[in-house]
This record gives sequence, C-alpha cells and structure tokens, in this order.
Amino acid sequence: MASDSQPLSPAHVAWRWRILISTYLAYVAYYFTRKVFGLIKVSLNQEFGWSLHSIAHIWTAFLVAYMVGQFVCGFVGRRWGPRVLLLGGLAISIFSNCVFGFTNSYATFLAFMVFNGLAQAAGWPGSVGAIAPWLRRLERGRIMGVWSTSYIVGNIAVKAIGSTLLGLWGWRWSYFGCTIIGALIWGFVYWWQRDRPEDVGLTPIVEREAEDTRAVRAPESDQVTPREYFRLAINPVILAMGVSYFSIKFLRYALDSWLPTILALMGLSQASAGMYSIFFDIGGVIPSVLSGWALDRLCKGNWAKLCFYLGLGLIFGYVCILQFETSPLGMAICFGLVGFMIYGPDTMLSGAASVEVAGEKNGVAVAGLVNGIGSLGPVVQEQIIGWILSGKDKAARIHEVNLLTLAMSVSFALLMLVVMWRVKAAHRQNAERS
Repeated sequence: MASDSQPLSPAHVAWRWRILISTYLAYVAYYFTRKVFGLIKVSLNQEFGWSLHSIAHIWTAFLVAYMVGQFVCGFVGRRWGPRVLLLGGLAISIFSNCVFGFTNSYATFLAFMVFNGLAQAAGWPGSVGAIAPWLRRLERGRIMGVWSTSYIVGNIAVKAIGSTLLGLWGWRWSYFGCTIIGALIWGFVYWWQRDRPEDVGLTPIVEREAEDTRAVRAPESDQVTPREYFRLAINPVILAMGVSYFSIKFLRYALDSWLPTILALMGLSQASAGMYSIFFDIGGVIPSVLSGWALDRLCKGNWAKLCFYLGLGLIFGYVCILQFETSPLGMAICFGLVGFMIYGPDTMLSGAASVEVAGEKNGVAVAGLVNGIGSLGPVVQEQIIGWILSGKDKAARIHEVNLLTLAMSVSFALLMLVVMWRVKAAHRQNAERS
C-alpha cells in the first residue's frame, strides 16, 4: 500500500489518470442525456400546446425518480460497484433519450422521464465511488475540486450543442445529437474505467483512516446491510449536510431548468436564451477548482466553514440580480456571479465532503444519501417556479422567482452554520469514545 507521504508508482499514476479522465467524461455524458429538456420547454409549449406548468410536471417526475434513485444507488453501490452503476445507468439514460426524440406523447415523456431519473441517479454516487479508492486524503480536495467540474463542463457543453441543434434543426435533433455523444462516451468508459487498484493488479493507494478523524463512524465492510445504511442515513451530520444541499440543489436546478425559459420570456430567441444561460455555468468553473485548493490549503479541510463563506457571496449575487431584472444580458452576467458562488459548495457537499466525513469505503453511500436528501430541492423548485411563471405579468413573475431564490441563498448560509456545529460536535464525541 502506498502511504500518503510516498510517491505513487508509474503504474499507479497512469491508471489514476485513466480513472479520473474516464469518470470525468462519464458524468459529462450523464449531462448530455439529462439536460436537453431544460432547453426545449418553450418548443414543447409551442408545438404541442402543453402549458409551462404541465411541462413542469414532466421534469418533476424526473426529479422525484432521481431523488428516490439516489437512495437506492447509495445502498446497492457498494454491492454492485461503481463500474456497474456508471455504465448501467448511462445505458438506460441513452435509451430513454432516444425515445424522447421520437415521441409526440405527453404520457410517453412522463413515463420515460421516470426511467431516466432512476438511471441518472447512478451517475454521481458511481462517479464519487469510482475515484475514492484512487485518491489519498491530503490530495482529495484539490483533485476533486478539478474533477468535480465535470458536471459544469457537461452543462456548458449540452447547452452550447443542444441550443445550436435546436436553432438549426429543432428540438428533436437536440435530443438525437446529445444522445449520440453520450453513447460514444459510454464506449470509452467501458474500455478505460476500473473500480480499484487491486482490479488491475496494483496495491491499494488509500491508507485506512482512523475513525476518530472522521465526523461519521461507518462500517468498512464490502457490503452494507439495510440496518447499517439506515443508521448512516439518520446520522445528524449527514442529515445536516443533506438539508444544506437541499438549498444548493434548489438554486442550481432552478437555474438549470428555468433560466433559458426566463430569458426567453424577456424577449430573447430560444437559441439565444440557451446560450446566455451558459454564463451561470462558466462562472462556476474557476471556483470549483479554487474551492478544492482552498479546502486543503486555507481552511485545512474545514469544508463547512468554506461553504458558509461562499454562501454569503451567494446572497450578494442574488442582490445584484434584482438590480438587472429588465436586462437579459445584465441578468445573465449576474447569474455568472451566482455560479461563481454556488458551484464551490455544490462540488464540496456532494464530493470531497461526502468522502471526508465517513472515509473512502463509504463514499458511494454518503454521496447517495446527501444527494438524495438534497434532491428534494429540485422537485420543490420545479413545481413552485413552474407555477409562478404560469402567471400573466412576465416582469412580476420573474421578480417573484428572483426573490424566492434570494431567500433560499440566505437559508443556505444559515444552514451551513448548523452543519459547522454538527461536524464539530461529532468530532468531539468520536474523540471522547476513542
């Protein structure tokens, strides 16, 4: 076993690069088979006459299935392994998106969006679990900070490519083009990805951490029982992380799902609205990388404190948005500031922090639990914002949505204070037991 202080062998380095690249691209592919729907809502409204509130029900079906699937994948992930989760979920999602490109039926959209949501839930726990055995504790924050940009890059890519295809050939080719890209990546991941160093004849990379250094004590066996999983799910630290992540996912999915629609309501074409919405994702690339560095170097592993500081910046970003509600470009740029503040906490809570609190063996389970609890946020926002935007006064509707998201950013900052207290209390209790 290579210790944290020893350099890795050339074989370890080569395989670790393969794992980081393949899992990075895998989650990009998950976004190519997930995010097209947010770009085509106005097209569905115009072509089929479905109201925005009815269209919101379709995405809500996805989000509910995604939330349920997070808990399921968190439980079965250790038994099946990250490779099965990643490839199996992506394959089902690719098939579902092919169906979306051909159908004219609201019921078909609704049904296959449920299948897609369950399949998509395998992506993040599978990705986190896949890299956890390849990253040592002292480098986890920095590497996962860069690696976690996969879903930001995926978001940018699908908006750029999907919006271009939408403008050229319509919404069906947005689905077909993005699905083809996802299928090509699936083949690459099948070829390159492996779960553990031991699977390719190498010694383990990660040293076993002492339990008193973790905020959560959890079993280290290869399989977790339903009772052990339930005890993990109701751990106060994980619950506090999940509730905090609720606020972050509420905000991020509100922008992913509705920002192109809001910009279109402000007078932009659908293709331009999709392109303008990329400002939000571009703003998140640098802080996702910097947050990993800041976690390791400045905050000495105190991810909760760093998330709180970024929460204060998030509040400031939404205050700026309220000043530019009549300018599509001004709002888009301000949402870039929001992206700068929101993606740091997003990547940490669902990535490095999920591994940090309970060890690499429990990375899949904790990532699934935190994501599962947090995934209620996208469900709630989809229904609330869909209902708000169905009103007649466009300017008033947009203002109400911005006030709602400002309130959620305040909620996140306050919740992170609770998380900081719970983590500190858990460390103290574990130290006393040891």
